[in-house]
Amino acid sequence: MQLNPWALSGIVVMAVVTFAVGVYGSRSAHTTSDFLVARRLVNAERNAAAISGEYLSAASFLGVAGLVLRDGVDGLWYPIGFAGGYLLLLMFVAAPLRRSGAYTLPDFSEARLGSVGLRKLTALVVLVIGSLYVVPQFQGAGLTLSTVTGLPNEVGVALVALVVLVNVFGGGLRAVTLVQAMQYWVKLFAISLPAFLLFTAFLSTPSADRGELVADMPPRFERDTTVTVETDVVLTVARPVLLRAEGTVNGAPVSGAVYWAGDRHTVAAGTELRFTAGSDVPVVEGAVADNSSWAQPQDRGPQGLFHTYSLIFATFLGTMGLPHVLMRFYTNPTGHAARRTTLFVLAMLGLFYLFPTVFGALSRLYVPELLVTGDTDAAVLLLPTAMLDNWLGKLLGAITAAGAFAAFLSTSAGLVVCVAGVLSTDLPSGGQVRDFRLWTLVATAIPLAVAMGFSSLSLSQTVGLVFAVAASTFCPLLLLGIWWRGLTAWGAGCGIVLGGGLSVLAAVLTEWGPPMDGWLGVLLVQPALVTVPLAFATMITVSRLTKDRVPLDVARIMLRMHAPDRLGFIRDRDVERFGGQGGQRRPGRHRAPEPD
Repeated sequence: MQLNPWALSGIVVMAVVTFAVGVYGSRSAHTTSDFLVARRLVNAERNAAAISGEYLSAASFLGVAGLVLRDGVDGLWYPIGFAGGYLLLLMFVAAPLRRSGAYTLPDFSEARLGSVGLRKLTALVVLVIGSLYVVPQFQGAGLTLSTVTGLPNEVGVALVALVVLVNVFGGGLRAVTLVQAMQYWVKLFAISLPAFLLFTAFLSTPSADRGELVADMPPRFERDTTVTVETDVVLTVARPVLLRAEGTVNGAPVSGAVYWAGDRHTVAAGTELRFTAGSDVPVVEGAVADNSSWAQPQDRGPQGLFHTYSLIFATFLGTMGLPHVLMRFYTNPTGHAARRTTLFVLAMLGLFYLFPTVFGALSRLYVPELLVTGDTDAAVLLLPTAMLDNWLGKLLGAITAAGAFAAFLSTSAGLVVCVAGVLSTDLPSGGQVRDFRLWTLVATAIPLAVAMGFSSLSLSQTVGLVFAVAASTFCPLLLLGIWWRGLTAWGAGCGIVLGGGLSVLAAVLTEWGPPMDGWLGVLLVQPALVTVPLAFATMITVSRLTKDRVPLDVARIMLRMHAPDRLGFIRDRDVERFGGQGGQRRPGRHRAPEPD
């Protein structure tokens, strides 16, 4: 890929604007409350925009279109789950969580169950989820910069990490809130305007000159196309294909014409494949090979049904377990404001997810070479110039590149704030602003090193595994902690260890383990349908066995979470309880007597 000055300009402008807004928001950030909860004075509309900006990550801006390109209708479960999870958050979690008066999820666990050990365990899970989630954001930035400019992946990774570090270091959540609210509208503009114009251009093309998305045939190359395979891939073809290859195919060196009659074909990294106009497009193994099947739900048997339901579990329930999203509800002044925020988020996300679907569908016609390389996440970036080979296409490409960078910046910033907040409050470091800034460096450096050293799965699949971990740990903790007074610290801890441990093991084996087929392979890719019920069952069973350990003040805590705001039961922790003068914590800060 050659340097594209248009796209590079869009990325630079986005980085500069983000930096400037972050500096502006940092001017009034001085206290611990500023850095962790933005003084709890963020109104519902701005908080909803900030949550949406933070939530619409690389998986949303790039990954959803890539899934639609590869899997068709079946790929729509991801955006449905990503948005639908907020309905459950609105109904069961948002307001009670805000009324708990906590700063972080570990803080909530100690406030509800009175266990310092459980607090440390939940802090560890926050670090795992945050690290797993921020790595694909950094890697997506590398993919974007490499795709549109030809620069090495490491440049994009380092650029996003630097901008995020500066914003979080300077103003914490107070600065990041303003940045993320701005970035939501940037992302909506960057995805909606190009989608509208590209779809209009598609409809204005004579029907005889455009392809069919529902024809009973594979996608075709509209022009002579040369594809360079960057990583080893396994390709399948629905019908015989004649092409030319330079490299290694099916384990043997090839230089010249190749005839693929069907079945599977392995292509080594560095191989160059040349296709003539009108040739059928080979697709990576697992992708839908013909357009008619792509345009309708597939009957993949019991394993496919298990995968779909497990994905629904992970995305719907994982949303209420994402610590960087839940942290946002602590910034609302009341529980009612938290509910209003969630309602606005539902509308904003629903609007956004209309447009990646358009990109995915059009990419099936205009950039089918991505099905050969498997780099379907690049569809949003390449489609504008593939459809419009003029200044307008380059301008739209620059806009989408800027929007993609906004996605990486906003989500990464929210994750770094969350992880740094947990590290600074749950480790013996004092919990003051200087400690937050120190741990911001650590929270940025570790994912940066991982992103530099390892390649990623597709963005949506990687994020889907993160949702599975969140659904198997914090979802049962929150639902049972908010709605069942019988939960104990032992029950919560055992459920988190079992559900979270199995989910993390599945993520590790999927990313770095050997390829696995059959039921075991499906379970590792999407474990939530097993791990979430196991976590719930473990928490309930162990809590009943340890019912003598139910906190004595559980009635008071439940009243605080569920009483209407106007009754005034909310007790937010103040800065002194948080860190105290000199950085010394007060023991048992959540069990201090309530004022009369």
